[in-house]
This record gives sequence, structure tokens and C-alpha cells, in this order.
Amino acid sequence: MQKSILIVEDEFIIAMDLKAMLERLGWRVLGPVPRVAQALRLLEDELPTVALLDVKLGDQLVTPLAEVLRSRGVPLAVASAYDKPELFGGAVLGG
Repeated sequence: MQKSILIVEDEFIIAMDLKAMLERLGWRVLGPVPRVAQALRLLEDELPTVALLDVKLGDQLVTPLAEVLRSRGVPLAVASAYDKPELFGGAVLGG
């Protein structure tokens, strides 16, 4: 069974670069999507093996999606371009 990864990233170039790189490595990519609501709709049809989430999507934190993924047992990684991503970590990961 092929591994799948959900990519949630609001920067188009970054999202497409991640998608291409992961597909070359044999992953099946869900998305990428730029908003939490779109990602939640994707989860209605399929749970990914793992998820890669941008911590901040425009004016929105990815926290609600991270909580849903965690409640469903989907491992996730949170990415950020901020110089102090730990400021968001507690909110996103509930720590």
C-alpha cells in the first residue's frame, strides 16, 4: 500500500515544490490545500498516513486541523518560516 501525505501550505510555490519532491520519493500527496476547511473536507474521504502542516495559513492557525489529525491517530509535522516557531507550537500541538 502506498503511503499518503496531506500537505497544508498556503504558499503556492512551497506547496508545489513539496508535492513534487514527495511524489518523487514515492508518496501519494493529498492536496496540497491552503486552508484548514479544505483539509478537513479531504479528511472526510480519506485519512493520510501522515500530514505536513504550515503552522499559519494567512490569518489562521492550523490548530483545529492538528487536533483532528491527532484525535484520529495521524502523525503530523508542523512547519514554519517564523524565527520562533515555538511560539505557535503550544497552540498547534496542545502542549
